[in-house]
Amino acid sequence: MELKRPYAAASPPTVIQNKTPKSQTAFDRKARQAAEKFEAVFLSQILKSMSVGIKSKGLFSGGSGEAIFKGVMNDEIAKQIARNGGIGLADSVYREIIKTQEVKLSNAK
Repeated sequence: MELKRPYAAASPPTVIQNKTPKSQTAFDRKARQAAEKFEAVFLSQILKSMSVGIKSKGLFSGGSGEAIFKGVMNDEIAKQIARNGGIGLADSVYREIIKTQEVKLSNAK
């Protein structure tokens, strides 16, 4: 028996790119990277807290190696989420970094 997959013909999911313009200064790029790293750390903590109550049972539970792997996996998932648009936190942090820089520049004049 052959299974029909109605979703197979659909286009692959679209990856949301960062909304920053292509012509950026070095400061803008560093500010965006810092904002994305901040969001990734935040998301990693959320993912960690979501899996606190989950206990693995049985012969192949993993022990301390599983605990280390789970943390690394949460970090990588969080980085990917932040890189691909995230939850909007990086955009807010980026705007605040830019605002702070503009205030410092205007006060220096």
